[in-house]
Amino acid sequence: MDPSDGGAARHVVIMGAGPAGLTAAWELTRNDVGVEVHEADPQFVGGIARTASYKGFRFDIGGHRFFTKADEVRKVWHEILAPADWLSVPRMSRIYYNGKYFAYPLKAFDALQKLGVVTAVLCVLSYLRARVRPRADECSFEDWIVNRFGERLYRIFFKTYTEKVWGMPCSEISADWAAQRIKGLSLLEAVRNAFASGSKKGADGEVIKTLIDEFEYPRYGPGMMWERATEQVRERGGSVTLGSRVATIRHAGGRVREVVVRQGGGREVVVTGTDYVSTMPIRELVAMMDPPAPGHVRAAAEALRYRDYLTVVLVVDTPDVFPDNWIYIHDPSVRLGRVQNYKNWSPFMVPDRAQSALGLEYFCTEGDGFWELDDDELLALAKRETAQIGLAAPGAIVDGTIVRMRKAYPVYDEDYKEHVAVVRAWLDEVASNLQLVGRNGMHKYNNQDHSMMAALLAARNLLGEQWDPWKVNTDAEYHEELRDDHDTAARTTPQRI
Repeated sequence: MDPSDGGAARHVVIMGAGPAGLTAAWELTRNDVGVEVHEADPQFVGGIARTASYKGFRFDIGGHRFFTKADEVRKVWHEILAPADWLSVPRMSRIYYNGKYFAYPLKAFDALQKLGVVTAVLCVLSYLRARVRPRADECSFEDWIVNRFGERLYRIFFKTYTEKVWGMPCSEISADWAAQRIKGLSLLEAVRNAFASGSKKGADGEVIKTLIDEFEYPRYGPGMMWERATEQVRERGGSVTLGSRVATIRHAGGRVREVVVRQGGGREVVVTGTDYVSTMPIRELVAMMDPPAPGHVRAAAEALRYRDYLTVVLVVDTPDVFPDNWIYIHDPSVRLGRVQNYKNWSPFMVPDRAQSALGLEYFCTEGDGFWELDDDELLALAKRETAQIGLAAPGAIVDGTIVRMRKAYPVYDEDYKEHVAVVRAWLDEVASNLQLVGRNGMHKYNNQDHSMMAALLAARNLLGEQWDPWKVNTDAEYHEELRDDHDTAARTTPQRI
């Protein structure tokens, strides 16, 4: 029944207990709307923003800084967790390349000095050439970076790491990804900010996201917030069920009618609601629709690609390994992509202050040879590469574990927008009471706060307001537009790298 037609009160079924799903549930239960959340993972809430643990060592899956320009999102964070639960953490990150550590965000003089006089001069000349003769069609990540940093700096500081992350040439990655992740920053802006007395704004007056140098962080990691949010949803009468995997989504008459979830022991349960919110990967969502989507819609969904990764957690019998929160590994001689030092995010992440825990991140694709390596092989590789780049001697590494994360990143290839548009158009016809939110739910490289903002808007749609969650971007500004020809409300987008 449709409440807008005088039917039953709303009851919302939410698929996924990551940041987006739980934010929607939290907002709805705060407004006395019944919700039930179904999460496939049997142990954790929070999705990629969960906090895992091993023998008392806690670790973030990828590193989640809490920084946002959206006051509404910040307010939610601080309503979920008490003031005592938050730490203010100075950001420090560097790039490892060719045996040297470079400040990141890039500092022009630091980078050019460490590259040496000859290379530095060639980099400046390359940058000037790019400014005089920029690439006209800025379609790819490569085009975007070369136009702002020059060919040489692109190859030194962007190409290797980016191709490690995505497993594809930078020329095949959409420029959208660069525009979202490092919007506003160029070599010129890096130089300008070096003389700007701490200013973190670009020439257009917007805060440059990659120059933010302090952030908030829950003392026991980001999962702490989502565990507490789950408690609050349940306290308000909502349900959050783990180990409950969506198997089928049945639709008829332009609406979703029910969802079949598969729980422990293969038991299938039929779940019904007035409204539905999905955070599942679009590819999986379309595959579950019954009746099935037309062939061209299924093909578009299947064409959407994802990148997976795994973290090798190493316990090091040393109190201070390096001062950074994380280090990007641009050196092509190792497979390693990034190293997190969890203790430098929060001292409460380690049970023994005399030890440290490092998270070595390797980007891969589920099912490939690297993903299929057994844990012993991965631990041995991580130890070798840690020693190779001089972070820790093998003898200091006393323990370790592996965490695999599927569909961590939606891939921005040259056709992804068109594929998403095809799926959205069809869902608008057959599932008018279904909203998509979240990183994989929208196939948008959202940060946690962007996913939360989209989820808040989706929840408010169910409370009688009219918002378009798809207008929440990772650019410097977005416009939340009413779906009708009404006034447009402009707000500042959340920002975090």
